[in-house]
Amino acid sequence: MTETDIMHQIMLDVSAAGNLIFRGNVGKVKLRDGRWFDTGLPKGFSDLFGADKDGRLFFIEVKVPGGRVRDEQKKFITAMRKRGLKAGIAHDSKEALEIINGHSERI
Repeated sequence: MTETDIMHQIMLDVSAAGNLIFRGNVGKVKLRDGRWFDTGLPKGFSDLFGADKDGRLFFIEVKVPGGRVRDEQKKFITAMRKRGLKAGIAHDSKEALEIINGHSERI
């Protein structure tokens, strides 16, 4: 199963549990003058984000089992947690729901 497959399953299951969830897409575009333009969100921003049933924000970084978490991703998760938000790494829907329900301290 790929990271994208896991992400799609998490989105379905988290949504079915009554939460709002969105995918944070980013990319690069080459401008006509040859320069590159980065679109989207800052480095380290989680793959998925949303609001739980109570309106509290959450951020989920999706990884395949054994997948490497980059330093920017760790820093982002730590920064969100310091602000009282729910954030963490999920390898499947169960772990994603644990993050949303406030039962995960894993980075």
